[in-house]
Amino acid sequence: MIFLRGFLVAAALSALPVASAWSQDTLPELPPEGETVAAEAAARLTETVSVKLDLAAVVRIPAGTDTLALGNPAIADVTQPRPGSFAVVTGKSYGTTNMLALTRDGDVLHEMTIHVKAPENVNLTVLRGASRETWSCLPRCEPTVTLGDNADYFNGSSGQIGSRNGLAGGSGGGQR
Repeated sequence: MIFLRGFLVAAALSALPVASAWSQDTLPELPPEGETVAAEAAARLTETVSVKLDLAAVVRIPAGTDTLALGNPAIADVTQPRPGSFAVVTGKSYGTTNMLALTRDGDVLHEMTIHVKAPENVNLTVLRGASRETWSCLPRCEPTVTLGDNADYFNGSSGQIGSRNGLAGGSGGGQR
């Protein structure tokens, strides 16, 4: 048995230089050094941010950013109060989109994937057959609108919310 183990170890060791030479012949060609550095820099400057629907998150923007390009503005909204410092991302609809930070020449400085997800369960969902209504219950239950609610409920509630916001914004009802 000792002879057999020695034979197997010797066979394995003798195969190593052959395997090593074979693997060197099949390695893919590496890109020129400058391209590798650019690819590594791009990989470091890509991030993913999760934002809850109807909430905002602050993200850092690299210096030298001239333009922010948003993939799908129906999913998220981005505002940049001061160029090259930070931006505020607000979730508008469920889904995934991306944002690019571009230089004046159109070079990509930074890429961000934005995931908009449901807020934590602070809402009450009422199901009536296939119809759905959403209520915000902090501390008392009041109607609110959420993507996926029944169309009549959604339109009625959002109409009331819009009218109320219009009054609060000074479009009527106050002293002059």
